[in-house]
Amino acid sequence: MRTRTRCGTWYERQAWRAGHHRVAGVDEVGRGALFGPVLAAAVILDPEDRIRGLQDSKRLSPQQRERLAVEIRHRALAWAVAGVDAAEIDRINILQASRLAMRQAVLGLDPPPDLLLVDALRLDLAISQIAIIRGDALSVSIAAASILAKVERDALMREWDRRFPEYRLASNKGYPTPTHCAKLREHGPTPFHRLSYAPVAAAARPSVPSSSWRLPFPPRSEESGQITAREKSPAAPRMGCK
Repeated sequence: MRTRTRCGTWYERQAWRAGHHRVAGVDEVGRGALFGPVLAAAVILDPEDRIRGLQDSKRLSPQQRERLAVEIRHRALAWAVAGVDAAEIDRINILQASRLAMRQAVLGLDPPPDLLLVDALRLDLAISQIAIIRGDALSVSIAAASILAKVERDALMREWDRRFPEYRLASNKGYPTPTHCAKLREHGPTPFHRLSYAPVAAAARPSVPSSSWRLPFPPRSEESGQITAREKSPAAPRMGCK
């Protein structure tokens, strides 16, 4: 198998040569966060309109991501973003929530894709797909998806920072930074923290309600509730707070 060392169009070119016309990259962000949703994006790039500078969103500055996100939205053949909130993550576990968000994003594409390039996972969809380890660093389509998902999630965290300023969400984006962990221990979790994660569970207080509140996502389709591989919820993830 060919080993890739940088983000490029090799996977896309192989797919186009094989007769695929609408190749979608799919990625998610937020799996390791303690607060808020996991978001996923799917992007079908135009092979005749290459966007320069696409790479793993983690390697880009916020300004670069914002600029590229605008270009992707305007120049891609199709794109979609979907999310699964903290309550659903707690209910079905983060792996299944990530797969569900990815599935919803793919189903939101118009026109629909005929091949998926997915970062590391396989999805419950009757569409040809290739799972690529570290795909966001190797495939420009997956990189484009990672950028859209990251920009959207960061915007949500800035919005929720105004409601919960004590957790510094605009700066930590919900991840287990020392400041976030300290504030979590001081104030306890909000209804949007992931109670199935060990640091949040440890900081939980009896006064925190079991809420049906949801983050402001588009309404879920009927299909979005179908998960064919429900796993027993794993032990609470251990993420960084000490």
